[in-house]
Amino acid sequence: MRIVFFLFFISFFFLSIAQDSSQPDDIYLEDQFYLGITYNFILNKPSDVTQRSLSYGLQGGFIKDLPINSTRTRAIGIGLGYAINSYYSNIRATESQGDILYSRVGNDSDFKRSKIENHLIELPIEYRWRNSTPEEYKFWRIYTGVRLGYVFSGRSKFISEGEKTSFSNNDLRKLQYGLTFNVGWNTFNIHIYYALSSLFNDSVALDNEMIEVKPLRVGFIFYIL
Repeated sequence: MRIVFFLFFISFFFLSIAQDSSQPDDIYLEDQFYLGITYNFILNKPSDVTQRSLSYGLQGGFIKDLPINSTRTRAIGIGLGYAINSYYSNIRATESQGDILYSRVGNDSDFKRSKIENHLIELPIEYRWRNSTPEEYKFWRIYTGVRLGYVFSGRSKFISEGEKTSFSNNDLRKLQYGLTFNVGWNTFNIHIYYALSSLFNDSVALDNEMIEVKPLRVGFIFYIL
């Protein structure tokens, strides 16, 4: 985990240097690379389900900036990226004869953590407003839009004092989509993603109660030329 964060911030440092060395251009483009880090909330939890530990998300990718006015302060952004998201709770997934069963973990002192993790290829689509100029790299921005994601890998992991299990989880919904809102000044920008799709497939249940949890991701996003 420490290595992931180290690589994340090293990449951001070097890409920021590249931005500062750019020359003014009347037909400039803005914010073509992005890196983000979020805390992942779980909404619509089944009864007696609690969120635990640090549910985190990391994202990065490229966005093609397409200005739609002469001053280039408004644009459409279409991109391609990668994201990894982890969700910690007291929901335990267990493999049994090819099926995956879900249960709640009680207040067991031996219980350490239970995690659902997914890896996605993402397609962000943004409407962009900023008050930038060809010479000014520090400006206000408001970017709103939608984000589509394809889950190409999912995993469940459970750790207690005497047990450690991990397996590939195909119950995670392959197509994820939601709304995004990014606002900020200069380097640091607030990022919010509100999922419109459930994290799990429709047939997944916990004690005969459908698991219809939806992620809400809140954090920071860094845009780079």
